[in-house]
Amino acid sequence: MTTTDIADLPMAEKLLLMERLWDALRVQADSGIVPAWHKDVLAERLRRLDAGNEPTSTWTEAKERIRSQIKAG
Repeated sequence: MTTTDIADLPMAEKLLLMERLWDALRVQADSGIVPAWHKDVLAERLRRLDAGNEPTSTWTEAKERIRSQIKAG
């Protein structure tokens, strides 16, 4: 399947494909391909987020920050 094939799919099929991809990635993560320390970092960030101690930004703010970093770099 090519990128063009995916672009031509109806929205419902694209969403189904994304779900299947995430499921496949989750299986790989659970099988030890993802290093344990990655899971530890994510767990800590989720804990901090739940406690209100992790900074957040909107998607618009994140895109602008990334764009400014790219222009500066």
